[in-house]
Amino acid sequence: MVLDTGSDAPAISARNQWGERVEPDFGGATVLYCYPRDDAAGWTTQARQFDDHYDTYRDAGIPVYGVSTDDVDGHRAFAEDHDLAFDLLADPDGEIADAFGVALDDGRVARTTFVIAAGRVVGLYEGVRPDGHALDVLRDLAELGLVDPAE
Repeated sequence: MVLDTGSDAPAISARNQWGERVEPDFGGATVLYCYPRDDAAGWTTQARQFDDHYDTYRDAGIPVYGVSTDDVDGHRAFAEDHDLAFDLLADPDGEIADAFGVALDDGRVARTTFVIAAGRVVGLYEGVRPDGHALDVLRDLAELGLVDPAE
């Protein structure tokens, strides 16, 4: 079952595209978006748009993490091909997918984005349409008072 708004965010740890261990601190506002696989057309659009708006997220102190069951090498190639500035977390064993309730039977993850603040899920987007999603999340963060609406 997908974690719903109000749920406690699980502690997670994974390697990013550079092989570095990352343990997101969900105490502050954080965006964690789950996507089926690297280099699929829609998910490339989504990643590039999060990257296009990355300065706004960063300036607001909101880290962005992409998660799929691809491995570190796949994430590295994807990040390098698209010059992504944020971390892609490798979840080849599906532990993060299981913890957030987005694991699919085929070993991939459901298209889902979580906004987490103060250790709790405060925003949930299921069945995400990649084009425009990064900007939609920013607008919602502004409504929550987590980013300046002028940005």
